[in-house]
Amino acid sequence: MQKNEIYEAEITGMTAEGTGVCRIGGMAVFVPMTAIGDRLNVRIVKVLKRYAFGIIAELLRPAEGRCEPDCPVFRQCGGCAFRHVTYETELQYKAQLVEDAFLRIGGIDAVYEPILGDTRRTGYRNKAQYPVTMQDNHLMCGFYARHSHRIVPTKHCLLQPALFSEVLGEMLPMLEQCGVTAYDETSHTGELRHIYFRQGYHSEEMMLCLVVRHSVRNKIGSMADRLMQKFPMIVSIVESVNPEKTNVIMGKTVTTLAGKHTIPDRIAGVEVELSPQAFYQVNTAQAEHLYAIARDYAGLHGEEVLLDLYCGAGTIGLSMADGVSRLIGVEVVPEAVENAKANAERNHAVNATFLCSDAGAASVHLQQQGLMPDVIVLDPPRKGCDETTLQAVACMQPSRIVMISCDPATAARDCAKLAASGYAVKKVRAVDLFPGTAHVECVVLLSG
Repeated sequence: MQKNEIYEAEITGMTAEGTGVCRIGGMAVFVPMTAIGDRLNVRIVKVLKRYAFGIIAELLRPAEGRCEPDCPVFRQCGGCAFRHVTYETELQYKAQLVEDAFLRIGGIDAVYEPILGDTRRTGYRNKAQYPVTMQDNHLMCGFYARHSHRIVPTKHCLLQPALFSEVLGEMLPMLEQCGVTAYDETSHTGELRHIYFRQGYHSEEMMLCLVVRHSVRNKIGSMADRLMQKFPMIVSIVESVNPEKTNVIMGKTVTTLAGKHTIPDRIAGVEVELSPQAFYQVNTAQAEHLYAIARDYAGLHGEEVLLDLYCGAGTIGLSMADGVSRLIGVEVVPEAVENAKANAERNHAVNATFLCSDAGAASVHLQQQGLMPDVIVLDPPRKGCDETTLQAVACMQPSRIVMISCDPATAARDCAKLAASGYAVKKVRAVDLFPGTAHVECVVLLSG
């Protein structure tokens, strides 16, 4: 197989990143923007030892689930993976991805409940972070192209509320008039790195954050007040200074320029205050459904001790606090722990305690103290749980473990390790919090 050669093939599989897979001469070839069932001519663009990459040279017979993309920059932008197939087809891919991960990686056969799809495929996000660049001597923002930091200009992303686009349309000319320049990561010059929006799903209050290399507070003058007058739902405008040469978006310091420093919202009955740095599910309505599934799997009767590991700002545990006798949350990020404590006080959850610690170390410590939780909730980051945490969880012998994961592969790996300690995977359910993208969450019930 050589670069630029063209082969006829059929797409028979889909990767976790949303790339179609075909086999040519026994070799796997990855072809983006394809659908399972597509018959096509594939142009080879890169050949490695065991696999290759290709692009569509000609679509000979489209798959049944293929459709025309509804986004003009879909093929350039790195945000979405599935705007070229129907939502029903996308859900089929994601459900199969989760089941395949548990069977192939974990060797786990369980009850796979139907995937929970969203009622909306557009406008569902409550948060957007737009990188900023210069285009034709004007400020322009958009999103990064796949596997690069090249910005694809777009004023309206289908995943974001229309309000975000309206604010950008007014705001960018104002910033230009104030003399604010776009940051250039190559030369490390300029000022404005990102424009960051966050809006409460239930409260509808909105926060605007300017992420800058150095403060532009003295430049923008009355711009903040004018924006807030134009858009009354904007109640908070803040500035985050990030002077580092880094891919990390937010800086270490955040200053309020106008209005409040936080905005309120509610998720699964839990009242929260959102600071610029606070973690919060970007699809509130669908996250509430995910929390409900987790609570159902937990099987609470009111007398249980619940341990919530990797608890973040505490929203998952607090959504179950009224159904347990005691809630203990553990999180390694100090700011998140303070948010969790404040959220517990705000929601009058007097049975809740939050500890600032690594999940593994805290699990060992609690185990040594003789804590015997009835239910443990695990919501680890994408990399999954560490060995110490999994061993301590098994040693505490809860009757049920509920795992929430944003990566089915690491969830399957960790569940296999818990299975080796005597815990059987009873149920798995995929939940689509990110329609259009390749990401999918899952909830898993294990019992001893």
